[in-house]
Amino acid sequence: MTDDKSLFHRIDELVAEEHELRTKHTSGGIDDQDERTRLRALEVELDQCWDLLRQRRAKREYGEDPESAQARSADVVEGYIN
Repeated sequence: MTDDKSLFHRIDELVAEEHELRTKHTSGGIDDQDERTRLRALEVELDQCWDLLRQRRAKREYGEDPESAQARSADVVEGYIN
């Protein structure tokens, strides 16, 4: 996943999975714990995708190669303070 288009595609997939998961939970197709576990994993991956996209945009804005942006670990991305 190195270009913006791929990142947006993955983000769309993750959001669709989140909606599907919530629908399954509402209809009783998945229990609370399974929903929470998978939602947390989706949230982390979404945060990583958005972080990589922001890195790519910043590098492009400042004349650097966006291909040099690297995905950061879940620990790093989830450790950011707003």
